[in-house]
Amino acid sequence: MFLKICEPYRIIMKKLAHLAVFFAASLICPAAEIATPAPPSPAVPLWEAGKVPLARGTTPRDTPTLQAYLPAKKADSREKMAAVIICPGGGYTGLADGHEGKDYAQFFNLHGVAGFVLRYRLGAAGYRHPVMLTDAARALRTVRANAEKYGIDPNRIGIMGSSAGGHLAATLLTKFDAGKGDAEDPIERVSSRPDFGILCYPVISMKRGITHQGSRDNLLGRNASEEMVNELSAELQVTKETPKCFLWHTAADNTVPVQNSLLFASALAEKKVPFSMHILQEGAHGLGLKAQFPYEDALPWAASLLYWLKENKIITE
Repeated sequence: MFLKICEPYRIIMKKLAHLAVFFAASLICPAAEIATPAPPSPAVPLWEAGKVPLARGTTPRDTPTLQAYLPAKKADSREKMAAVIICPGGGYTGLADGHEGKDYAQFFNLHGVAGFVLRYRLGAAGYRHPVMLTDAARALRTVRANAEKYGIDPNRIGIMGSSAGGHLAATLLTKFDAGKGDAEDPIERVSSRPDFGILCYPVISMKRGITHQGSRDNLLGRNASEEMVNELSAELQVTKETPKCFLWHTAADNTVPVQNSLLFASALAEKKVPFSMHILQEGAHGLGLKAQFPYEDALPWAASLLYWLKENKIITE
């Protein structure tokens, strides 16, 4: 009987903890400014069937997709919104596209920002670099090329990633291009440069002792050359053209060492690229927006992110 009574209580408390994420985030934004998440659009392929570059087949795991989450805009609002391409983590072997994809997108929707969840190709399906970067670049080009359709400001499109997805985001932040002006495909004519980056407990380096070994093996294979390791160690690829970034990590992360974020932040500082970094003392790897910090009502990284987005005029209302 005791268990029967407690089970509904546990469910209610779990839901309340999840809602605490949105409550904490809303403290920065007055209620009048918070938009409403709309139902997500169906996921759409990034390329037409038969035209996916470097494809090994035609199954869903060979077909990268992008799913749009658009906030319900105010009827009288004419201002174009910012957008974020979201790369879920998963060690380049899977995709945590729930708490590191959909949840982030809906969180952004609450503050009038469009979220696009990218399901990129994976090492578990036999893919290696540069396939994942090709997918991320295509996702950003796609959103920018269709900015008018979505009501998005083409100069406020960022990329976000968690864990291995953070590595993918950091790779695009350091390896974007201006597009191919003579490409037959109009999307490929558009720049893949993000306007900003958000990195959540990211894998940054491919160097042993710092990297997440599973992510490295799935991205580069087990016999990667030193040249390739350096090429995909994002801390070595930062330039003065790298976009501004927000980073957060926990010092207690036993899966992806905090040194990854520290190295990237140091490289940004050396090149004088604006950034904000938040290292929390406690917290396990892969938290996302879950209310599982020692002090569940704080959720300090989410509130800090909103402050940073406003500070940089990415959120303008």
